[in-house]
Amino acid sequence: MTNIKSLLLGLACVAGSTIQVFAQTDSTGMPGDNFSLQGALEMFKQSGSPEEFEKKINEKDNNVNNLDLNDDGETDYIQVIGKTDNNVHAFILRVAISETENQDIAVIELEKNGDKSAIIQIIGDEEIYGEAVIAEPSEEGDEVLDDNNKTGNGPSADFYDPERIVVNVFLWPCVQFSFRPAYIPWVSPWRWGHYPNWWKPWRPLRWHVFHPRRLHFHRHFAVVHTHRVLHAHRVYTPHRTSSVIVRNRTVVVRNNYRTNRSSRQFINRQKVNSQNNNNGNREGKEKKEKIRENRKGRKG
Repeated sequence: MTNIKSLLLGLACVAGSTIQVFAQTDSTGMPGDNFSLQGALEMFKQSGSPEEFEKKINEKDNNVNNLDLNDDGETDYIQVIGKTDNNVHAFILRVAISETENQDIAVIELEKNGDKSAIIQIIGDEEIYGEAVIAEPSEEGDEVLDDNNKTGNGPSADFYDPERIVVNVFLWPCVQFSFRPAYIPWVSPWRWGHYPNWWKPWRPLRWHVFHPRRLHFHRHFAVVHTHRVLHAHRVYTPHRTSSVIVRNRTVVVRNNYRTNRSSRQFINRQKVNSQNNNNGNREGKEKKEKIRENRKGRKG
């Protein structure tokens, strides 16, 4: 009986370890694990102004921000800083690391591409995510735009291609607010050591606690590889800010992440090449078989 109990206990420990490993497989180890790009876009969609957006991403219950870049045991306050050029907007999400250093977390890039159409993307900073990570809306309920016919009414089934279809965000309240003729770019008044009275930092949640809370944002926002909002990115680039403190603190995990990414990319390429070769071999065999059958038919 004792042996059976020991065996069961051992199996439980192995199972627990396995569950923990699988629960952490999505973790990159980078600070970006603690900030949801998709969640930030959802908060932007729900907000009526950039000021309201800043408040939403800093509220604990919204499960967007769990960052502690200066390692003081408390979450960081994220400032929103607007830059604009006519119908092009960049909303910089930035954290004050110390009195003298700031670090960009991400930038939301927004621009009109028609009288009643606009596109939006959020780009996670490479210092925070290990590489620039791009996310954009992908929900079916919104209007979609096709690169071939920017009608704003959505493409026909013949033109459907996930790589070329983007959501029209023109009717989002915050987008409407930002395109007003009298719009003045929002620049957060808060800085290191000076934060709003309503904000109370909390002890950052562990990965296995925070990660499940942000997963529901992924249903309507997807990570993509196409950078569509080019003019807004040019508006943002001269203002990008990074911190030496953050860079030095994450250098090891960042190098590990990039090494692992290169390995994954190599393995994926090998799989694709192998699959293409298998498909080619199969097609070749089918062609030879057809030739044999045709020859038999002629002989008959």
